[in-house]
Amino acid sequence: MDDGQQATILLSDAQRLDWLRLIRSDNVGPRTFRSLINHFGSARAALERLPELARRGGAARPGRIVSVAEAERELAASARLGVRLLAPGETGYPARLAVLDDAPPLLAIRGSRACLMRPALAIVGSRNASGAGQKFAALLARELGQAGFTIVSGLARGIDQAAHRASLASGTVAVLAGGHDQIYPPEHDGLLAEILAQGGAAISEMPLGHVPRARDFPRRNRLISGLSLGVVVVEAAHRSGSLITARMAAEQGREVFAVPGSPLDPRAAGTNALIKQGALLIANAADIIEAVAPILERPIAPPIREDDEQLPLFEPESNDRDRINALLGPTALALDDLIRISGCSAAVVRTVLLELELAGRLVRHGNAMVSLATPD
Repeated sequence: MDDGQQATILLSDAQRLDWLRLIRSDNVGPRTFRSLINHFGSARAALERLPELARRGGAARPGRIVSVAEAERELAASARLGVRLLAPGETGYPARLAVLDDAPPLLAIRGSRACLMRPALAIVGSRNASGAGQKFAALLARELGQAGFTIVSGLARGIDQAAHRASLASGTVAVLAGGHDQIYPPEHDGLLAEILAQGGAAISEMPLGHVPRARDFPRRNRLISGLSLGVVVVEAAHRSGSLITARMAAEQGREVFAVPGSPLDPRAAGTNALIKQGALLIANAADIIEAVAPILERPIAPPIREDDEQLPLFEPESNDRDRINALLGPTALALDDLIRISGCSAAVVRTVLLELELAGRLVRHGNAMVSLATPD
């Protein structure tokens, strides 16, 4: 099986430097990056307009823009570590991840390109996993690996490490919450070395030196699901991070699988709840393979390109800005509802939201929901 794609873009050295500067600058996330590229046609043009857009969004002072020298140092340090920084559409960037609207504009990849090009399935679960849960996760990972799937997980304790270890021979991908030089948990540094030595890979969207924080793990989880045809949750308590991964998988149109457990074991409460909500109950690897077989036949849409058609940047009237700002608050609101209630055009609303985001005043949620950022 092959889930790869032909390269559709190839960034020049200058473009890669500009893309890195833009995505590392303050208040520029993947969706904002995409909006800026669509508006201005290139990262370099967007960089020139960042201070003006942030000012229009209400920023008291311009956000930090990464310098050429800083970006050059990161590229050089990444190369020394064997890390490649690839854009969606370049050879080696996983095709299914590339089509997400919040795909990392530059993905830091270390290890085997072939491993990342095969169809992937994620296996996640409790860090405080039972022995039976770890044994079953390992069985699934081994059998799915033998069937030709790459196993994706988050390098965490418990279910994640069991899935990685069982699929070392067939190929596994560790998705990191921090930079490639900041492995968490630290005791899995040796496991990551084994993954890379045996033909696996590791990916991150974070810069070198970035120590993972609590809020980085949900961001990491969207990459786990985004890489994969589906996510298998083996054990998960209520309010578990694995349930966040399952929710993101559903939002991304991925399959969600759950392994049932005893109602008496709190580590099974989350997986049993997923089954009630419509996740596919699985008892063996064959159940998963059967469910994803039709997905393998579907084409994968093309990713973002720097030379996509430019969208005009509209200059909203002051009363448009006031009306849109007044409708926003700490509660998430659907973008379609914001457009309808405000009476403004979609282009004007998107421009105001872009300005607010660059000013650090907007939060984007899944399913095209937005809210105002709450003060720290």
